[in-house]
Amino acid sequence: MAFLEINKLVKKFGQEVAVAGIDLAVEKGEFVTLLGPSGCGKTTTLRCIAGLEHPDNGEIRIEGEPVTSTEQDIFLTPEDRNLGMVFQSYAVWPHMTVFDNVAFGLKIRRTGRAETKEKTTKALELVGLAHLADRYATKLSGGQRQRVALARAIVYGPRVILFDEPLSNLDAKLREQMRIELVRLQHEVGITSVYVTHDQTEALVMSDRVVVMDKGVIQQIDDPETIYARPANAFVANFIGVANLLEGKFLSHEGKFADIEIRTGNGAPLRLRALGGESASPGQKVILSLRPEDVHLHLQPPGQTLNVLEGAIIDTVYQGNFLDCQVQVGPHEVGVQMDHFEQLSPGQKVYMTFEPDHGLCLTE
Repeated sequence: MAFLEINKLVKKFGQEVAVAGIDLAVEKGEFVTLLGPSGCGKTTTLRCIAGLEHPDNGEIRIEGEPVTSTEQDIFLTPEDRNLGMVFQSYAVWPHMTVFDNVAFGLKIRRTGRAETKEKTTKALELVGLAHLADRYATKLSGGQRQRVALARAIVYGPRVILFDEPLSNLDAKLREQMRIELVRLQHEVGITSVYVTHDQTEALVMSDRVVVMDKGVIQQIDDPETIYARPANAFVANFIGVANLLEGKFLSHEGKFADIEIRTGNGAPLRLRALGGESASPGQKVILSLRPEDVHLHLQPPGQTLNVLEGAIIDTVYQGNFLDCQVQVGPHEVGVQMDHFEQLSPGQKVYMTFEPDHGLCLTE
């Protein structure tokens, strides 16, 4: 039995279905991220776990105990679930010191004075704010206030910590630093964590597993490496990182590879080979997914004949550590990332190649 279980969860707002019957199991000590675009249902799912929303159907269990069950008419209040929550807005009280902000949860639980001091001091040490215990929250930076919110969430030993886009208000450099800090802290404390974000980098960097959602439905649950390298469908491929998605027709299988026909305009169709397509049938419409960093650009015809696309430069954009090239291949635009810089002009003929195990055949 998983530490946190969600079964057939449904939440509607009027006629709009925000969460459409999802199932999810989170193991003890695991860091799981709900990832997806705005309106995909990730925050609603988190609020249902927290007890801030009444679902229309389904069950949520923590350590085997039902905290929400529409069938059994069970709905524990947020305070009775023993969960910690870190919000996007920090929700740090400006009229209190750092110490009092963190100790607040213990005080309302009527924890003794000595124990409150010990636990609060330990939580502040964990987040690196013990030296600011007597400072008022108004005198803190955004990153420091976020640490206060985190210390307040862990101080009373919650069963699960819920994070609702906690880093979105921070600048890029501080956000990157806080990602590392959160992962370190989560591993040190070992608290089961559910994290909501629309930032794919956060999800890939921080998570043990990523849950990709769209339109209230889970599209894929996997570790970050699998989510990126083997997306389950075109939505996941396009949402996680950047992907070239070329429509084609499935031809046949050869071992672990699929042969795909891609039309390029007036010329003969291309026969390309990529991983996947296990469930595809001959003639079926499929999507060829190619990451820009896995496509190699050549100024002269390459020596190989497998997986060669001929096209013309549309535009190039200097991105600092790489050159982002857009290439027209018949009706398709293909993005390529070059780590070396060539003088390329719009309309210039180029050739692109990719290894079969760097492409992915996806069925819709």
